[in-house]
Amino acid sequence: MKFQIGSRWIGKDQKPFIIAEMSGNHNQSLDRALAIVEAAARAGADALKLQTYTADTMTLDIHDGDFFIEDPNNLWSGSSLYNLYQEAYTPWEWHEPIFKKCAELGLLAFSTPFDETAVDFLEGLHVPAYKIASFENTDIQLIRKVAATGKPLIISTGMASIAELDETVREARKAGAKHIVLLKCTSTYPASPNNTNILTIPHMEQLFNCQVGISDHTMGIGVSVASVALGTTVIEKHFTLSRAEGGVDSAFSLEPDELKALVVESERAWQALGTITYGATDREVPSLKHRRSLYISQDVKKGEALTKNNIKAIRPGLGLPTKYLDHLLGKTVKQDIKKGTPVTWDLL
Repeated sequence: MKFQIGSRWIGKDQKPFIIAEMSGNHNQSLDRALAIVEAAARAGADALKLQTYTADTMTLDIHDGDFFIEDPNNLWSGSSLYNLYQEAYTPWEWHEPIFKKCAELGLLAFSTPFDETAVDFLEGLHVPAYKIASFENTDIQLIRKVAATGKPLIISTGMASIAELDETVREARKAGAKHIVLLKCTSTYPASPNNTNILTIPHMEQLFNCQVGISDHTMGIGVSVASVALGTTVIEKHFTLSRAEGGVDSAFSLEPDELKALVVESERAWQALGTITYGATDREVPSLKHRRSLYISQDVKKGEALTKNNIKAIRPGLGLPTKYLDHLLGKTVKQDIKKGTPVTWDLL
């Protein structure tokens, strides 16, 4: 199941693959977009991801009714869909300079296409992989189009039922996708930890026989780091230079120091998985001498009996194990023994 995106291997024997999602956090400034690339590289991310669409490829130029966001609990309440996408989209002519900057800094770069024209455009830029957003994970025509490129396909699973995911994965494989990663995702912005259900991750891996990860919209890095213990190989987080500076996705995006912490802590979590093991590891062997063991705690004369006054369970661990204490009490010694001598059978 291990595979490559560009030069980077993705798999359980590799540290988690960290994707910094720029989305609309460039705030319609190419300079800011390039600064986000630089910050992601400094933080140690593996890849930077864009979203490739225009307002016209996403919706209709209508600003009321079904096309207006009125839900007071929605982060983008008070905006029409068209205006929101106009504000958030990444101009297509920016893709090439952004990807070029990524290459200069050692970052992989790819995108989420939202329609078939975006796939054709991204193919012209030779992206190494594709991402499918949660809201498009049932768009079978788009799935087929992307899968036909034969490139690794990362799919967010937000809102999708098992039946829907089954159809998506089947169609993707039928159309040519060989390497698929399903990302557990909760499509609320921000998402709450108690609505994230990361126990789904290993179940999803078993069910669909593919690699799994998380597209994490919660605040902070705790959920993402925890997911590593459940089999995550890919972590995606939205990324901004500063939440305080605003932007369509800034409220639930990581800042540079947080992204750096995610890179470090997710790798630590992966390293900590290890294998099922009991007993002292090679590195622990020297510590065995600091266990408790049985020692002579007062000078003892030849023929004298061992009692709780002259034998104790103490550190270090060079005497007999403490489990023998009751057996030794009352036994006599065959020689004079100085205080601080480890108890051994040949003293009796």
